[in-house]
Amino acid sequence: MADKLHFNLVSPERELASEEVDQVDVPGAEGMFGVLAKHSPMMTNLKPGVVTIRNGGDSRRIFVRGGFAEVTPAGLTILAEEAVPVKELDAAAITQRIKNCEQDLADKDSTEATRERAQAELSELKELQAAL
Repeated sequence: MADKLHFNLVSPERELASEEVDQVDVPGAEGMFGVLAKHSPMMTNLKPGVVTIRNGGDSRRIFVRGGFAEVTPAGLTILAEEAVPVKELDAAAITQRIKNCEQDLADKDSTEATRERAQAELSELKELQAAL
């Protein structure tokens, strides 16, 4: 039997995973990386994207935004500012939020702060939409 990786994923709202798995793919600040059992210790910030949990022939996907990932000899821990299983995402609501951000960006009367907020939110929403 192959070695298993102990994996925890926690957000402020709930614990989304605490289990033994084969592999976890993580959206790190410098790009995607995979973690298997006995991975070298490391720590990285997360960028908005999808964590893929692989176990046997099954996989689960969880969208994360913000936070960090830490690999230790004991396993992988992800502390995310926001984490939502991809199957729980609402495509119509995301599309509407994207339209709202695009309107804020196009509105000549929007303040610079409003445009900056809309641009940041738009980038995250497009990552969410790509996860669907």
